[in-house]
Amino acid sequence: MVASSGGPVLPFHKTFVASAIAACTAEIATLPLDTAKVKLQLQPKSAAPKYRGLLGTCMTVAREEGAASLWKGLAPGLQRQVVYGGLRIGMYEPIRNAMVGKDHVGDVSLGIKIAAGLTTGAIGIAVASPTDLVKVRMQSAGRLPDGHPRKYPSSMAAYRTIVSTEGVRALWTGLGPNVARNAIINAAELASYDQIKESLIKGGIFDDNVYCHVTSGLGAGLFAVICGSPVDVVKSRMMGAPAGTYSGVLDAFAKTFKADGPLAFYNGFSSNFARLGAWNTLMFLVLEQTKRALA
Repeated sequence: MVASSGGPVLPFHKTFVASAIAACTAEIATLPLDTAKVKLQLQPKSAAPKYRGLLGTCMTVAREEGAASLWKGLAPGLQRQVVYGGLRIGMYEPIRNAMVGKDHVGDVSLGIKIAAGLTTGAIGIAVASPTDLVKVRMQSAGRLPDGHPRKYPSSMAAYRTIVSTEGVRALWTGLGPNVARNAIINAAELASYDQIKESLIKGGIFDDNVYCHVTSGLGAGLFAVICGSPVDVVKSRMMGAPAGTYSGVLDAFAKTFKADGPLAFYNGFSSNFARLGAWNTLMFLVLEQTKRALA
């Protein structure tokens, strides 16, 4: 029998619901940090950058665009988390267990955990990529010079505008780096959480409790940022740029490197860690409690 450190084993539909609830809760709480992260990632290299640091960026956005702008993209963000969060997390244990086989006894290797995370991350974002695009577009769009509202007043308006002006395929703009980014980050998050939690419990440091979940979630967020920042930056730039700016993923990497140097791939690292560290800690904490409530 496969050993599991992920709490009670639930049927897929219950795990999907628990995952969606946990992901949406974390999204609402940490979206201002994500908005700041996107602003910092999209900012070109300059002697006098407009945005400086996580809190400074949040304050600048609130002052220039209003505090509500920090939650810009909330609707597509929640749409994304229901679909992507539910699929990537909900499918993780079934796919992980299928990879080792039903007759497997004992712990699952880290390699299998990583492979399962890569698989579910890729599948989930391939379905949910349009919601990610709209979220980034709404976060990166500000007010027009004449003071009129941003280009996309709502997520539904954004979907309609993108389809009517750029075509249906444009909804999957940046799919390559998005799949790469989310597969890598998902594997880093889920595999590291699984591994850290298992080690903490086996080592007698924590029982399977809130302290264990918080520590494991914070560790998962750190690994996710280290592994995923370069593709995250390229994904944000491809999604936030005007059509035709980049011919593909490699072109986006090359132009980013040429224009801003290698450190550009870790633009907004502190804000990205603040976002993903907080996001993972809260998400896994809520996930564990919701799974127990549904068990």
